[in-house]
Amino acid sequence: MAINSLFFFSFIFIFILFVSFTGTVISGRKSTYIAYNTTASIVTDKINVHLVPHSHDDVGWLKTVDQYYFGGNNTIRGACVQNVLDSTIASLFEDKNRKFIYVEMAFFERWWRQQSDSMKIKVKDLVNSGQLEFINGGMSMHDEASTHYIDLIDQTTLGHRFIKEEFGQTPRVGWQIDPFGHSAVQAYLLGAELGFDSLFFARMDYQDRAKRLQEKTLEVIWQGSKSLGSSSQIFTGIFPRHYDPPDGFTFEINDVSPPIQDDYLLFDYNVQERVNDFVAAAMAQANVTRTNHIMWCMGTDFRYQYANSWFRQMDKFIHYVNQDGRVNALYSTPSIYTDAKHTASDQWPLKTDDFFPYADHPNAYWTGYFTSRPSFKRYVRTLSAYYLAARQLEFLKGRESSGPNTDALADALAIVQHHDAVSGTQRQHVAADYALRLSIGYDEAEKVVASSLAFLTESQLNTGWRNSSATFLQCPLLNISYCPASEAISSHGKSLVVVIYNPLAWKREEVVRIPVTTERVLVKDSSGKEIESQLLPVQNGTLSMRNYHVKAYTGKSPSKAIKYMLAFSASAPPLGFSTYIISSPEQIGRGSTVSTVSKPEGGANSTIEVGQGALKLRFKAADGRLTHYINTRSQITTFTQQSYSYYTGNDGSDKDPQASGAYVFRPNNTFPIKSKNQAPLTVVRGPLLDEVHQELNPWISQVTRVYKGKEHAEVEFKVGPIPVDDGTGKEIITKITSDIKTNGVFYTDSNGRDFIKRIRDFRSDWDLQVNQPIAGNYYPINLGIYVQDNSTEQSVLVDRSLGGSSLVDGQIELMLHRRLIHDDMRGVGEVLNETVCITGDCEGLTIQGKIYLRIDKPGEGARWRRTVGQEIYSPLLLAFTEQDGDSWTNSHETTFSGIDPSYALPENVALITLEELESGQVLVRLAHLYEIDEDKDYSVKASVELRKLFDGKEIYKVTETSLSANQERAKVEKRRLVWRVEGHEEKKVSRGGPLDPSKLSVELAPMEIRTFLIEFDSGVSII
Repeated sequence: MAINSLFFFSFIFIFILFVSFTGTVISGRKSTYIAYNTTASIVTDKINVHLVPHSHDDVGWLKTVDQYYFGGNNTIRGACVQNVLDSTIASLFEDKNRKFIYVEMAFFERWWRQQSDSMKIKVKDLVNSGQLEFINGGMSMHDEASTHYIDLIDQTTLGHRFIKEEFGQTPRVGWQIDPFGHSAVQAYLLGAELGFDSLFFARMDYQDRAKRLQEKTLEVIWQGSKSLGSSSQIFTGIFPRHYDPPDGFTFEINDVSPPIQDDYLLFDYNVQERVNDFVAAAMAQANVTRTNHIMWCMGTDFRYQYANSWFRQMDKFIHYVNQDGRVNALYSTPSIYTDAKHTASDQWPLKTDDFFPYADHPNAYWTGYFTSRPSFKRYVRTLSAYYLAARQLEFLKGRESSGPNTDALADALAIVQHHDAVSGTQRQHVAADYALRLSIGYDEAEKVVASSLAFLTESQLNTGWRNSSATFLQCPLLNISYCPASEAISSHGKSLVVVIYNPLAWKREEVVRIPVTTERVLVKDSSGKEIESQLLPVQNGTLSMRNYHVKAYTGKSPSKAIKYMLAFSASAPPLGFSTYIISSPEQIGRGSTVSTVSKPEGGANSTIEVGQGALKLRFKAADGRLTHYINTRSQITTFTQQSYSYYTGNDGSDKDPQASGAYVFRPNNTFPIKSKNQAPLTVVRGPLLDEVHQELNPWISQVTRVYKGKEHAEVEFKVGPIPVDDGTGKEIITKITSDIKTNGVFYTDSNGRDFIKRIRDFRSDWDLQVNQPIAGNYYPINLGIYVQDNSTEQSVLVDRSLGGSSLVDGQIELMLHRRLIHDDMRGVGEVLNETVCITGDCEGLTIQGKIYLRIDKPGEGARWRRTVGQEIYSPLLLAFTEQDGDSWTNSHETTFSGIDPSYALPENVALITLEELESGQVLVRLAHLYEIDEDKDYSVKASVELRKLFDGKEIYKVTETSLSANQERAKVEKRRLVWRVEGHEEKKVSRGGPLDPSKLSVELAPMEIRTFLIEFDSGVSII
C-alpha cells in the first residue's frame, strides 16, 4: 500500500513539473488566446445550421409584467428581462457577427426609455446593422384562440409604431412560438397582411407533428383565408420540437449541457466530441427538413440573463464546426433563414384552415383555456369595444397634446392579448394585475369620452368656439344593473339626459335597458316626442348579485334599491349620437308601461308562447323547457331545446396523471342540470319585449328575451358560485339542441373573422386517433358557431371568447364557466379556482353573460351573424347628465353624426379603426365583413367614399399602408416573396382596386381589410 502511494504521488509531482516547465499536456500544444471565427455565412453545398439567439419573455404569467421586467418576486421564478436586455446588448457589442432577435415590445419599450442617449445611439447601430432584429414586434406575443382580430391588430400596431418611430424598422417575420394552437387569422391577417414574409411557431398537435416529421412537411405555405387565397399566403415553419435548442445545447449559467472545453491545460477537453454532437443533431434535423437549411432556436423562456454564457459557446461551435467542415454553422435570424428558404426555390406543401385544437399527448387537449377566467375574458372584450369608441370620440373632438387620452387603455389592452393573459392561464395575482391595468386605462379613457361628448353636445356660438361645460357620467357596472345616474331619477324637477353614442358607421336601433328606482318614468326623444318604454321587474337573484358585487368592486353597498329595469327603443345615427330625456311624468297615468308578470301553471302538455313580433318561442309549462323556435316572417317552425350540464374535471388519479386545469380540458363524466323548483318559469310581457325567467338551482339561472323588433333570442345566463365542496371540479356547459341533420359538421369563427368548417372526430391533415372525443372536438369561439342542413341553419353568437363544439348532430355546445381543484401540470402551478372576496369572506366567482340564438333558412344566417356580431362587439355607449326643465336640450346639440348625413357605410363593411395619431395623421381601417360565397348579396366587392366618411373635413392626402400602418402597401406588395406551392393550381384572387384619387373611393373585396393614413386640411373643422 505504501509503495503504491509513493508511486502515485511521484507521478503527480513529475506531471506538475512537466506542465509547469513546458506549458503543455501530453500533446505538446500550448494554451493560448483563441480568436474564434464567427464570420460564417451561408454555404450553398452544405447543411447550414442557422443559430437564432432568442429569449421568450412572457408579458406576465407566474409573475406580473413589471415583476418579470425588473426581477421582482423571484421566489416564484428567477427571471429579470432587464438583465436579459442589458446582458445581451453588451454581448452584441463585443462581436459584430453575433445576432439576437427580440419580440415583446412591452418589455423592450420599458428598457428603452431607461437608456441614456449615448446608449440609444449604440443600440440603433445594432439594429441598423442587423445584429439586433425585432421579430413579430407586437407589444406581446398574443394568444390566437381567445383574442378578437381587432385587438390583435391594435396591439401589433402599437408595437410596430414604436419600432418605426424609434428605429425606422419594419418587422419581416412572425414569431408565435408559444401560443397553444394557431388560427387562420394569424396566418393571413396577422402575417401576410402585415407584410411579413414568414411565420414560425412551435406548438402543434402531437399526432400532426409526428406525421409532418415523417413526411418532411413541417414547413408549408399557409393560406389562412379562402377568400384571399394566395394573395395573402405566408411561408410557415414549425419547429421539429419545442422553441429551445436540441438536447445538449442550452447554455444558461445553470444549464447542464456540456460546454465546449478547448483549453489544453484543463481536463475534459472535448472539442471533437461536442462537434460530433452538433453534427449529429444537425443531420437529424436535416433529415426531417426540406432544403439544406435548418434553424436552431438558441434560447427559451427568460434566457440570456447572463448572455455571455450563450454567446461564448455559440462562438466556439461556429468556429470548430466550420473547421470540421461537415456542416456549416452561422449566426442567423428568421429573416435570413426565410430568404435562404426562398432562394432555394423549392416547392412547398399547402396548408389551409388552422392548427386547432392542440394536444401534447393523448389525454391532454389544450381546449380548457378557451373558457378559463370567463369574467376576465368578458372584461377584455368590453374594454376593447370601449377603446374603439373612445378613439373615435377623441378624433371627433380633436386629440389634445395634454390631458386625458386613450394611451393607458391601449397599453393595457395590448398587454392582455398575451398568450398567458386573455387565455386565462396566468396565476391569480397576475390576473388581478392585468385587471388593475385595464381599470386604470378605462378611468383615463372615460374622461376622454366624457369630455368629447361634452364638446360635441355644446351648441356652437357665433365665434365658432364651443365651451364644453357639461358633465357626463357613465355606468361601467351596468352589466350588474348598477347605474347611480339612472337610479337618481326623481320628481324634483330634474330630468335625466341620456346621450347614446353609436360607434358603428351605420344607423342602428336597439332597446336600451337601465335600472330605475321608481315606476313613474317617462321617456322622450330630443324633439319632445314620447317614446314607448317598458318597466321590467328586477328579480331577487339580480338584486343579490348586484348588491354583493357592487360592494366587492366599490367597497360600499348601493345607496338605493332599484325596482325596475327601464327599457326603451333608441336609435342612433352612424358614428354619432342621439339624446333621450327621462323624467317623472306630471300627469297620473302617463309614463312607461309596467310589464305583466305571471307564473304559468298547467298540465304536462301545456305550453307558453312569448314574443310580440315575428319571433315566437314556445316553452313547456310543466318543466320550463324550450321546445320550439317560430319565425312567422320566414315561415320557420323548428324543434329547439336549451339545457345545462356540467363535466366533472378529471383529477389525474388514474393511469394517466393528467388532470383538467387552466389549460387542459379532460372531462370525466357529464351530468345534466335540471330545475329543482316547483314553478320553474316566470313570464314577463310588455310592448317592447318579453322575458322568461328560469332558476335551475341556486347557482344557475337565466333570462330569455324576445324583442318585438328582432328575430333572434337573447339568453342572459348567470352561473356561480360553482359548488366544489364535494371535492370535484366542474365545467359548466349549455346545449342548444335541434333536429337539424348536420352529419358531424359545424362551423366556428377564427378570431371573429372567417368561419371554418369543422368535422367531428376528423382532421384534414392527418388520420385522427380519437382519444378524447369531447375535448378533442372543442374549438375556440369569439364571434359564433353554426350548424346547418338542407332546410335550416342555426346560429349562436357569444359576448366573449369561449370554447364550444357540436358533439351530437343538430346540437351546439358552449362551455360557460370552469372551477377546478387540480393543476394540469403545464407550468402555472396553481388551480383554476376563482373567488370574489368582501373583507376576507370569499365565495366562488359568479359570471353573467349572454348568448344569442337565431334560426334561418340555409344561406340566410350570415347576414344576421355579421350584422348583429358587429353590434354585440360594439354596443351603444351611454352617457348621462341632468337638466332642469328643458334647459339642456334647448342649449345643446342633441343629435350628431361624424359622417355625411346622406351617407352610411355599405352593410358589408365596418369601420374598425378611427384614431388620430400624435403626428396629426388619422389612422383608418375598413373591413369587409363577409367571406366569398357566404351571402348571395353581400359577398361582393364594396365601395366606400372617404370624403363622405368625414363630414366637414377636407382630405389633403391619403396613403394606403400595411395592416399595422408601418409601411406603404405598394412597397409591401412590390417586395412580397413569391412561393411555389406543391401540386396546387393557383386560383386567381380579385382584391379591391387602388384608391381612386379623384373620388377618393376605396374598394374592398370579401374579407379584405384596408388601412389608410389620412391627412386633413388643418383649416377645415369637423364641426
